[in-house]
Amino acid sequence: MIRPPARPAPTGAVYFSLLGPLTAVRDGRPLPLGPRKQRLVLATLLARPNTPVPVDVLTDAVWPDDPPRTARKNLQVYVSAARALLGSTGDDGRDRVVHGCGGYRLTIDEGELDTLRFRSLARAGRAAGARGDLRTAARLLREALDLWEGPPLNDLRDSTGVAEEAERLEARCLTVYEDWAETEIELGRAAVAVDGLRDLVERHPLRERLRVAWMNSLHQSGRQAEALAVYDDYRQLLARELGLEPSPAMAALYRAMLGRGRAARPAAAGRDTAHGTALPAAPRDFTGRREELRDLLALLGSPDERVVVVSGPAGSGKSALALRAAHLLGDGFPDGRFHVRVRREDGSARSPAEVLGELGRLCGVRVQTVPAVPAESALPADAAVPAGPEGGPDAAVSQGAADAWQRWLSLHRALIVLDDVPDEAFVRGLLPRSGPSSVVLTARGQLAGLAPVHRIALGALADGEALELLGKLIGPGRLRTDPAAALRIVRACGALPLAVGVGGMRLAVLRHLPLAEYADRLGDPSAALDELVAGDISVRLRMASGWQDLSADDRRALVRLAGPAQEGGFTLDGAMEALGCGERAAIRTVESLIDAGAVTSPAGEVTAHAALYEVPRLLCLYACEREREAG
Repeated sequence: MIRPPARPAPTGAVYFSLLGPLTAVRDGRPLPLGPRKQRLVLATLLARPNTPVPVDVLTDAVWPDDPPRTARKNLQVYVSAARALLGSTGDDGRDRVVHGCGGYRLTIDEGELDTLRFRSLARAGRAAGARGDLRTAARLLREALDLWEGPPLNDLRDSTGVAEEAERLEARCLTVYEDWAETEIELGRAAVAVDGLRDLVERHPLRERLRVAWMNSLHQSGRQAEALAVYDDYRQLLARELGLEPSPAMAALYRAMLGRGRAARPAAAGRDTAHGTALPAAPRDFTGRREELRDLLALLGSPDERVVVVSGPAGSGKSALALRAAHLLGDGFPDGRFHVRVRREDGSARSPAEVLGELGRLCGVRVQTVPAVPAESALPADAAVPAGPEGGPDAAVSQGAADAWQRWLSLHRALIVLDDVPDEAFVRGLLPRSGPSSVVLTARGQLAGLAPVHRIALGALADGEALELLGKLIGPGRLRTDPAAALRIVRACGALPLAVGVGGMRLAVLRHLPLAEYADRLGDPSAALDELVAGDISVRLRMASGWQDLSADDRRALVRLAGPAQEGGFTLDGAMEALGCGERAAIRTVESLIDAGAVTSPAGEVTAHAALYEVPRLLCLYACEREREAG
């Protein structure tokens, strides 16, 4: 039986359910959804509501092995059927299903789709719990769970693409169930959760948070022997299947139960204990980025969002944003928050084995790396000798090390910040394939080869934010002595947080230097980078590190585009003239620079000829320096 939505849809509207078999009702009556392939297309669109779904994703969902030549035409037929089912336009008059450059986008409201209603109720329940209103939290989370009819899309899971979407939905439901059970336990009402937790543990035996909640619920209900048996069974299962031990948090809970009776009710272990935190200090002068920080916190607070890429040019404050979010999310990641720099001090990339070795030490994972064997070596491929848990700069990641890391991620909810990633290939093996852990990647380039991930692009600060940052460093009183000169300073810095910060630190030492004089120095293209040095912090060195990441072709193109870029940006026609090439070649070159993070483009959709492209001022100056050095 299909439950009606908690917030009823308007009369005549269709209500879809994915949290169980794919179904649809209108005014209480079930609707036929057509043949199987048509239902696969509809399920894939509904699983990503209000988001463009690439044609390739739809094709893989319907024809995973060998799509016919008519696949695109057939998809158009199936999408037309979805339009007919939904109605061609919504209440606001917009098309319900539209096709754009990103794929097909289905527009649907919360009252028309159970997963959207589920997400809204879960978010409200967690917010109530964060406020300390546990009774409201338990009620809202229970309302969300009442929409869950069983394994999501269980009638279409023979399609690999749909199965992946279904597993993502099921993981979200499991996390909400864990939230609800822990809330009921804290309220002293553990008995209502015992049976449901037992059933879910049987279906998901390696999910530690479910086990912990089941242990707590049994313990609070006076069934201590059964609670201890849950831990013993889990410890044996982990050792047998994965060669691992339960987390320190769960082991501590077990030891506490051994010495306590029913009256001592432990709190939910997942909330109050953690492996630890290895984060640099929060940036004290973090300024602006309010919208980006809000988006990042929302993404990392969602149980089904595992990877977020924060990209932007050198000095745009990517690391500061990631660390700010990590420090604010302590309660959301009970198994720890960890930060690892992917590059050395000279800007060169560390090896994946080095990074994985450091992650293993921080998280308590035993990983082994193997020495890299030269291509001409006569050793067989399977003769590699483990190099120990730490590895070295030339070590390779063994399959066992990668598997151990993935097992740890699948069983823990931790936040990993991988800072200054050089390319996609470097991090693919480090990203979680399943489980509740999240990873934030900061990178100058877009890392376009990673999918599916969420992306937050950083550019220059707004003038007001840049002035606020400068004022924190030199004092608001000094800022007010010459606001016009202060504005010239931040604009000469390209409003990049790194450059504004270095300029502010320099002015904080040179108290005698008038703001207008320093603004004049920064306004001189031949001297600006010389002025942006404070102690051992140099903007030029940061630009040089980014320059090393560019291909030789991109460097040559950037040198040629630096001139028009300094004159207020350039259009595609300007790029064609500067590069001395045709339209197609210019488009490819500009888009390559966008992908590398050296050129910024408009945030909204616009044709290539109408777009105004920009290069950060300081990168332009560095490119011109390199051109002069090359003669």
